[in-house]
Amino acid sequence: MTITDQPHAESGDALPRWSVADLYPSLDDRAFTDAMETLDADVSRLVALFDEHGIRQLEPRPPTPADGEAADQVVRAYNDVARLMGELSVATLSVTATDSRDDAARALASRLEQQGSRLAPLLARLAEWVHALGVEPLATHSDEVAEHVGPLARLDERVAHQMPEREEELYAELATTGSSAWRSLQQVVTSQLTAEVTRPDGTTERMPINAVRGLATHTDPAMRKAGYEAELATWPQVSTTVAAALNAIKGEAVIVNRRRTWDDPIDASLYANSVGRPTYDAMQRAVTTSLPDWRRWMRAKARLHGHQGGLPWWDLVAPAPTGDTTLSWDDGIEWVREAFGSYSDELGGLVDRALDERWIDAPPADGKTGGAFCASFRGDRSLVLLNWSGSIDSAQTTAHELGHAYHNVTLAARTPLQRRLPMALAETASIFCETLAIEQRLADTSDPAARLGLLDVSLTGPNQVVVDIASRLQFETELFERRRRGTLGAAELDEMMLRAQADTYGDGLDLDTRHPYMWVLKPHYYGSHFYNWPYTYGLLFGLGLYAAYRDDPERFRQGYDDLLSRAGMDTAEQLGARFGLDVTDEAFWTASLDVLRARMTEYESLVDARS
Repeated sequence: MTITDQPHAESGDALPRWSVADLYPSLDDRAFTDAMETLDADVSRLVALFDEHGIRQLEPRPPTPADGEAADQVVRAYNDVARLMGELSVATLSVTATDSRDDAARALASRLEQQGSRLAPLLARLAEWVHALGVEPLATHSDEVAEHVGPLARLDERVAHQMPEREEELYAELATTGSSAWRSLQQVVTSQLTAEVTRPDGTTERMPINAVRGLATHTDPAMRKAGYEAELATWPQVSTTVAAALNAIKGEAVIVNRRRTWDDPIDASLYANSVGRPTYDAMQRAVTTSLPDWRRWMRAKARLHGHQGGLPWWDLVAPAPTGDTTLSWDDGIEWVREAFGSYSDELGGLVDRALDERWIDAPPADGKTGGAFCASFRGDRSLVLLNWSGSIDSAQTTAHELGHAYHNVTLAARTPLQRRLPMALAETASIFCETLAIEQRLADTSDPAARLGLLDVSLTGPNQVVVDIASRLQFETELFERRRRGTLGAAELDEMMLRAQADTYGDGLDLDTRHPYMWVLKPHYYGSHFYNWPYTYGLLFGLGLYAAYRDDPERFRQGYDDLLSRAGMDTAEQLGARFGLDVTDEAFWTASLDVLRARMTEYESLVDARS
């Protein structure tokens, strides 16, 4: 259970590994075990404090000064406990995310989840209490409430969709052996899977599945296809097990949504993301209108790779065959550093700090979680997981995840209640930083072949976030509807996935090459709410913010950090209004998509010029 035993990388020959050993040398070190014992005691004291002050449902009445004192105590104590729990959870994650076979670390993660199940009902009780007293009236008696008006107002809204207190407590406890355990199972079985890849020369190699998926960006088209074929041959080995996990999680969600009186699961997701239905509908209309443009772009990419008609699945994220698109770690991180520095010294300096303080874990490995993420750790420090594959796309992902880290820096002075970021708004800084990197590279590149390669990268990711996530949204919508009537087998889920891909990708894709197992490998399905559409929101909102930055850089810089720091306190509509953006208007989303359409137009022209 060591936090890390890897040396700090000094060059591109050895990719960096993260470490929190300065705080917790290992998960069985005295520093960590003492902190766990402190947490156990603090959670019990917090529950007792809620009981002592009667923080639960009561008859509506005007608040008193005594209520203000009680609010100060419980809000402050809740934040203290949540801060420690978050830190210990991420310390544990630093082990489980890089080695899913570490059973002792996974047991600690389960123990933390159980303590989390004791905290969750307290938020439900706090919601009922502030609803009865009124957030604004209570704020006149409590400094803590006055500092947390936004988050508490969101809790107030939640009251209409809460179960009775005992039921919320029971559900929180049972979820640790229900949806949470099933989600963990999906992570374990998919992260430990290996696949046999047949190389173009006929030799075979057994590789971790995440490394196989990394072949999708290989410069050799035969290797990309070999990786795709290895995936299709391998995912069925675990699809029945993972289907059981998916059925259990969504079945639980259906029951709980019904008991919480959510008529439509998307409404529960919108509430969780602080996004209004008119905003969501406006975005979806703009996305649907854009699909023909994306299909046209995919056909252009297919021509670039020598295909007739639609793009084969194995070339969806392929690098453009316009020269060397590989990138060393050193060159990639330097690109990100320069792009960030073009915005501000603070943002540029974050890259060096992340390396010097060992925030980043970059190399793919057997048992390591796939994809990439950034987790807030202590203060303004983060942990950033990557699966570096030596490509421009990898560097773009690095910029994205370090954008999350910058967001965490702006949130450092906020309390845990103030920084409970909804997914849709959590993508704000990451998309902005990713766009900074792409636009800076494009501005410095005039060679047509190089520009084509960059444009390819700049559109491949958004194609996944707009088109592929549209397919995921369709799949998950049907999944929720059908799960109400019973469980679904792996073959049924495969068929649903293929149908969703056909409806969204259309003739932009070679439909004979669709990937039926995307539901198996994407962790985004293994939660109670729709977890996919917020990425689309984040992409398009981030592009809208970048447009505002480009129009008036100085004015933008003056308000940007404050906007990021308020992402857990304001609604999506309020945050947009801070920069004069009306996110309820379809025209806003269309304008963001127009940024991408302009790239598509240049891309298609460059492809045609090569013919």
